[in-house]
Amino acid sequence: MCVIRRRFGENLRAIRKARGFSQEHLAHAAGIDRSYLGKVERGEVNLTIEKLYLLSKAIRCSPKDLIPEI
Repeated sequence: MCVIRRRFGENLRAIRKARGFSQEHLAHAAGIDRSYLGKVERGEVNLTIEKLYLLSKAIRCSPKDLIPEI
């Protein structure tokens, strides 16, 4: 598994939980499937820039807050 994808997923999960969002709620707000969101959080998929912006808007954070430092 790619370290960057895994860390991105960890960042997303941490912010999602801190904001009180369930996976279902965030997926609905971002217009994506809940199972896809789970794969993103586990680092199993490459996220497109478009989906990055949809998720960051739905969770009310900057895209840079989700992207891990390397």
